[in-house]
Amino acid sequence: MKYFLRGISACLLTLSADLSYAYPVDGYPETGIRRLEYYRLGDAGLIKGKKLYEGARLLTPAVMPRLLDTQQTTVKLPNADRQLSAKLGKLIPSQPSRYSISLLDLSDPDKPLYAEHNPGFRDNVGSVGKMLVAVALFAKLRDIYPDDTAKRQAILKDTRVVADSFSLRDSHTVRFWNVEKRTLRRAPLRPGDSGNLYEYLDWMLSPSSNSAAAMVQRELVLMSHFGKRYPAPSNESAAYLKNTPKKQLGEVFLNAMNAPLIELGIDTSKLRQGSFFTRTGKQRIPGTSSYGTSRELMKLLYLMEAGQLVDQFSSIELKRLMYLTERRIRYASHPNMYGDAIYFKSGSLYSCVKEAGFSCGKYKGNKRNLLASLAIVESPAKQRKYHYLVVVQSNVLRVNSAVAHQTLAARVAKLVAAQHPDKTP
Repeated sequence: MKYFLRGISACLLTLSADLSYAYPVDGYPETGIRRLEYYRLGDAGLIKGKKLYEGARLLTPAVMPRLLDTQQTTVKLPNADRQLSAKLGKLIPSQPSRYSISLLDLSDPDKPLYAEHNPGFRDNVGSVGKMLVAVALFAKLRDIYPDDTAKRQAILKDTRVVADSFSLRDSHTVRFWNVEKRTLRRAPLRPGDSGNLYEYLDWMLSPSSNSAAAMVQRELVLMSHFGKRYPAPSNESAAYLKNTPKKQLGEVFLNAMNAPLIELGIDTSKLRQGSFFTRTGKQRIPGTSSYGTSRELMKLLYLMEAGQLVDQFSSIELKRLMYLTERRIRYASHPNMYGDAIYFKSGSLYSCVKEAGFSCGKYKGNKRNLLASLAIVESPAKQRKYHYLVVVQSNVLRVNSAVAHQTLAARVAKLVAAQHPDKTP
């Protein structure tokens, strides 16, 4: 989404698209996510399409949280290792005070190693906040159907969502694959476009569609109100959203977003998604500010790997929704990692003012240049010799932060390998 602020100091502010794709490509029969069938057929050579990276070829049964057998009742991050934290800080390409990094090395699951740099850094994490929307939706499904995961999955697969004004407006494109005709259309989500709830989650988390995110947030509010009657008839849903006072809708929304985090032990003064991802969504349902820290985001990833992010069913589905199966960007894009399985979400927020001799661009702001990424890395994908979680936030002005994060990813991979000389060939 782009906002153009006109004045003496012209400024550009954008929440940038991820343009990456998630969920294992054999998942169409289980989820109804149609574009997965397009990627499966393309990788198999049955239609014209790109071959997948080696690390993107894991099938659904292999994409699972890796600590489901943990004996911990409540997963808690280990204390930061001082030596590893010092080494981690030295990997930063430039201006370390403008970076925050958390690293949890689970390559030896019985001896987890945690390191962090500048953990007090807190700022907007852009599209990474869409992970919190997904967590909130899965938490609401758990609340409504605590002992019936089959019903939860049926809601995700069978509920048809038709985009309305909440989706306005977004330039990020999504892929519409016609399974019967085998035709592909790529376009921004617009009112009238439909998909099941799984597809909207996929559009929100993979190509990072702000329109899809706002529609998922809308469904979260409706689910909070109707409970087991969700999905209610479209006229009832529309009447509720139209006739309920905005303040009340805002309270329902913020409670649905924050309550799961509090239950999980997340500090909501350090991690929160407080608003809709579209301008129309913000106008119709008011919210508040959004922000995050690398440590609190790391807690979410750790809980997911332990099967405790909401519950085991939710953890499994959320990890599968994060699995990169096509284009890789930013932290996940280094060629040395093409053979790794990567579970990823990233978001950027940059702004510029006029400056002689400087050209503003994506990930390269001179007023603000926020870039956040979270990743689970299993390297290589099938052997999983190395298994680590990493969260990076930065605000380095006038540099291409996407390239900087890519460089940092390669260095972190080497650092993790160095901690396990017995695994290194």
